[in-house]
Amino acid sequence: MRIFAIADLHLSHDGSKPMDIYGSQWIRHRERTEAAWRRLIETEDLVLLVGDLSWALKLEEAIPDLQWIADLPGQKVLIKGNHDLWWSSLSKLRKLDERLFFLQNDYYKAGEYAICGCRGWICPGDANFTEHDQKIYQRELGRLRLSLEAARSVGETKLICGIHFPPFNDRMEDTGFTELFREFSVQTVVYGHLHGPDAHQKAVQGWRDGVEYRLVACDYLNCTPLLLSGRCVEERVQL
Repeated sequence: MRIFAIADLHLSHDGSKPMDIYGSQWIRHRERTEAAWRRLIETEDLVLLVGDLSWALKLEEAIPDLQWIADLPGQKVLIKGNHDLWWSSLSKLRKLDERLFFLQNDYYKAGEYAICGCRGWICPGDANFTEHDQKIYQRELGRLRLSLEAARSVGETKLICGIHFPPFNDRMEDTGFTELFREFSVQTVVYGHLHGPDAHQKAVQGWRDGVEYRLVACDYLNCTPLLLSGRCVEERVQL
């Protein structure tokens, strides 16, 4: 099993939310993503989808987009993003398709790795951080801890985490999320949410305090899922 990751597919099956209005990097992004996915990913592989998957507002409206994801090769682990307003009760979501695992407060076993994660939120120190954000931030910290503790409780030591929001504030300072990654000795963290060259340039990438961070937003990856497991150590160190 190989593990890939990508975020921010921003699907809209009926075309009501075209992404190319945000720049040429989004032109035919769905078709380009599918072509890259089918070229790279095999049935036994796993793809971690790190939020903002569909523009739908209700679950029934998201079904065509989720079905499109399910029909692509590999097993998929899905994490909620801030635009995934269709994300309903976990029991309903997990009945949709056995090829889709909706991760929330727990983990997914993927070969020698455990996949953990949460949506995340903007962090203290951000210019626009408010008292309301503090409540959501604390809730997301709790969800991440539950996920990591679930994996640790059964002896999992090789951890990959997905979090939709960057786990840093806009000054790239450490946060409660990064503290949890260090506490649980997470190997790799992937995140999305950041779009456009300016945001991509400021993203934290590579190794920091023993944790590898990778931005996997669809436009940053040129619509191509990023291979996480199976790369040689030398390649990872030189990121």
